[in-house]
Amino acid sequence: MTDAGQNTNLMFSGKQRSAEAWSGLAFGALSAALVGLLSGTPAFGQAGGHPLDALYAGKQIRMVIASGAGGGYDAYARILALHLSRHIPGNPSIIDQNMPSAAGMQATNWAYSAAPKDGSVILATYNSLLAEPLYGNPAARYDPLKFEAVGSISRQQNICATWHTSPIKTLDQAKTREVIVTATGAASDSAIMPKILNTVLGTRFKVVMGYSTTEQRLAVERGEAEGVCGLSWSTLKASNPDWVRRDRINVLVQTGKTPQPDLRDVPVLIDLVASPEDKRVIELLSFPQELGRPFLMPPDTPKVLVSTIRRAFDETLRDPLYLADAEKALLEVNPVTGEAMEQALKQAYATPKELIQRAGELNGSLAR
Repeated sequence: MTDAGQNTNLMFSGKQRSAEAWSGLAFGALSAALVGLLSGTPAFGQAGGHPLDALYAGKQIRMVIASGAGGGYDAYARILALHLSRHIPGNPSIIDQNMPSAAGMQATNWAYSAAPKDGSVILATYNSLLAEPLYGNPAARYDPLKFEAVGSISRQQNICATWHTSPIKTLDQAKTREVIVTATGAASDSAIMPKILNTVLGTRFKVVMGYSTTEQRLAVERGEAEGVCGLSWSTLKASNPDWVRRDRINVLVQTGKTPQPDLRDVPVLIDLVASPEDKRVIELLSFPQELGRPFLMPPDTPKVLVSTIRRAFDETLRDPLYLADAEKALLEVNPVTGEAMEQALKQAYATPKELIQRAGELNGSLAR
């Protein structure tokens, strides 16, 4: 074995090594791995015959979840963590760590500036947080373009819907009179989407705020409001499956670039917008939802480790065992690759400032 290989084994021996120690040594190990890969002679011991096994064998990955336990993002991340290790060379253990403070901002800031950059951290964060720096939010102390995108389990396209007893069953009908919809707060999707629809399409939604996520749906069932907008379709199918199975709602419109597979007959917002400028604004406002349930690694994580986790992520989302668990939990799987996420972020952050200004006015970001 080469000196580099011996040093690597010494550096990575012992399961009790801290993540910080691993971080400081991983670049030397990575260099040795690359030399082995290029020369055809692995620099590491090959558990399972794969030269990358030594980087992760016996190690631990932290799945840092920017939401609280029990929510939709938490469920997606935890079920992924149960299966991801099988597809990573070396089969590291994966532990889940919730970090929900400041609506996920703390976890995202931490992953950007303080997390180890050695392949031992994967961040599951909210897609909306990847747009915050675009609108100059000072609390967002990170550059989304510098994160390493792993991929997304599913797009998170939103819908606007009325209760089945409402006579308002189309967007055109929502232009004829006031339609009361519920929302949690001014910065929520359930408040922003009706505002966008009113501005660009001339609908007459009236938003009543102050509900919790659960209460706003109960208010619709009780007849306090006619509907709710800005709901994630995938989340709704998991949280209120009876609404879907029993046709309890009239879905008026959906966001995204293309219709969702089970909403083929529901119009897509961007297709209803006539102005080219308005279309670009809608695209910008919708791009976080296209990223859906994003998973990221800290900036400057070695590319070979990013590539390893990306491929493991892609393979996991095709794994029949994973798909069976996702189906039991009513989780939608409609993957976005890490490479596609990178392109979406680059396109969004290359948007002209005047369009960013208009988008910020529509979604309330500039007022926050």
